[in-house]
Amino acid sequence: MVIDKADSVKQISPDVERSAAQKARDRSRAARWDLNIAIFLFAVLIIIILLSFQGVGIEIVAPIAVFGLAMVWLVGWRNGRQAYNRFYEEELEQELSCKTPRSLTQ
Repeated sequence: MVIDKADSVKQISPDVERSAAQKARDRSRAARWDLNIAIFLFAVLIIIILLSFQGVGIEIVAPIAVFGLAMVWLVGWRNGRQAYNRFYEEELEQELSCKTPRSLTQ
């Protein structure tokens, strides 16, 4: 018996959706911070230290630091959001694959 995706999505219980959302949220929190973000943050830190040692004023160094931190937050937030969408779909597919076609039609 073949069940198309539209029928199976309609029959997902709220508990299954909530469970999939929680698992996806937990996985996406960990996926926000990857090696690329760590390297970028380290590069910003090096730039800040170099500018400070070169005698550049705090009026210039502080906005660069704020911009770097804002970029790290923005990229991490975007990565987390993309990962959440991907993980949510995976979790729903996993929950649906665990169910038998008979339990989906009831």
